[in-house]
Amino acid sequence: MTLTIIIAAVTIIAMITVVLVKPYITVCGHNLGLYWIVCLLGAVLMLVCGCITPAAVFDGITAKSSVNPLKILTLFLSMTLLSVYLGDAGFFDFIADSIFLRAKGGKVKLFLILYAVVSILTVFTSNDVIILTFTPPICIFARKAKISPLPFLLGEFVAANTWSMTLIVGNPTNVYLAQSAGITFAEYLSVMYLPALLGGLTGLGMIFLLFKKELLSPIKEFNGNLPVTRPDAKVKIHKTPMLVAIFHLLACIILLSISDIIGVEMYLICLTLALSLTVFDLIYDLAVEKSAAPVWRSIKKEPYELIPFVLSMFVIVLALKTSGAIEVLNKILISGNLSDGISIGFLSAAAANLLNNIPMSVMFESIIGQSSYPAVFGAVIGSNVGAFITPVGALAGIMWSKILGNYGVKFPFRKFVMYGTAIAIPTLIASLGGLLITLAV
Repeated sequence: MTLTIIIAAVTIIAMITVVLVKPYITVCGHNLGLYWIVCLLGAVLMLVCGCITPAAVFDGITAKSSVNPLKILTLFLSMTLLSVYLGDAGFFDFIADSIFLRAKGGKVKLFLILYAVVSILTVFTSNDVIILTFTPPICIFARKAKISPLPFLLGEFVAANTWSMTLIVGNPTNVYLAQSAGITFAEYLSVMYLPALLGGLTGLGMIFLLFKKELLSPIKEFNGNLPVTRPDAKVKIHKTPMLVAIFHLLACIILLSISDIIGVEMYLICLTLALSLTVFDLIYDLAVEKSAAPVWRSIKKEPYELIPFVLSMFVIVLALKTSGAIEVLNKILISGNLSDGISIGFLSAAAANLLNNIPMSVMFESIIGQSSYPAVFGAVIGSNVGAFITPVGALAGIMWSKILGNYGVKFPFRKFVMYGTAIAIPTLIASLGGLLITLAV
C-alpha cells in the first residue's frame, strides 16, 4: 500500500506543479498538454512497480458496469462533438454577436444577457465548449469598446460552471460520478435542478456585487455595429448544418431523458447521434463545399487529451483501491447519512483545486462507491463549483487562462483566486443547501 500511495502522491504533486508552471508545450506547431503526460507516466509506473496488474486494468476499463471509463468518455466526447458541429455552423458566434449588438451602451444589460445566454446554452451543450467559444468575443468586444472584460469573463466562467450542474451531460464530472452510481438522467435532474438554480443565481449576485461600480458605468465607445467574434469579418452562418445540428442535439437530450425507459445506455444514444450528424455533415460538405475538410476540422477540435488523462487517473485510483487505501478513506469520510452531501461537497471542491476536477471525480467515485447517495451529488456540486476557485480546478480554466493571455488580458493567478473564492464559497453553500432540500423532500 505504501508504494502505491507514494507514487500516487508524487504523480499528483507533479501534475499540480506542471499545471501551475507550464501546462502546455508547443510541438510542431501544436499544443501538447504536459499535465496528462505526467498522469500517464504515473499510471505506467504503477504497472511497472507491480502496484496493479495489466489484467486488473483491462478488467476495470472493459467492465460491463456503469464504472466503465470508456463508456463515459464516449458519452462526453459524443456530446462535445454535437456542440462542436453546432459551433462550426456559426450558431455560437451568431449568438455572441447578437448579445453584444443588443447591449446599446449598457454594461448591466450586456452582463445579464450574456450570463443568461451562457447559462441556457451550458445546460444543453457542454460547459467547456461554451467557455472556449465565448471568451474570444468578450475579449475582442472589451478591447474595441475600451472597457474592462473581467466582469463579463467571470460572468461567463461562473455561469458555465454552475448551470452545468443542471443536466448529467453538462460536465464530464457529472457523467462520471452519476453514471458510476447508476443514477439515471431523470433521477439526476430531479435532484440537481434546485442546486443549479440556487448556485447560478448566487454566483450572478456575487459577481454583480464585486463589480457593481464597473457595471453601472456606461460603455462610452460603443458604436452599435461591432463584429465581435472575428476582428475583421461578420459571422458566416451555415443554415442547413446548423438546423440539423440543433435537431440532433435536441433529439439527444430527449432520448437521454427517457434512456432508462427505452432501455438504451446513454453513451450509445450520444454516440449514435454524433455519428449520424458526422455522416450528414460529410455528405453536405462533399456536395456543397466539394471537400471533407470542414468535418475533419470539427473532429480535430475534440478534447482528445481527456482520453489519456481520464484513463491514467482511472488506473492510479484502481491501484489505490486494490491496495486498500480507498477503503480506508471511505471509512473516514463517508457516514452514509444526508450530511455526506455537505461534507463531500466542500471536500471535493477543495480537492478539485489540488487534483483538477476530473481526477478528483475519478478518485471520489471510488471513495464514495455505492455507500452514500447524497455524497455522489455533493461531489458533483464540488466538481462544478470548485472549477472557479483557481484556474487549476478544471481543464477549461487552464485553457481559459491561455486564451486570455493570447488576447492580452491580464488576469493573474492571485487575482483569479481572490475573485474565485469570493464567488465560489457562497455559491457552494447555496448549491449544497439546495441539495439538502431536494434530498430531504
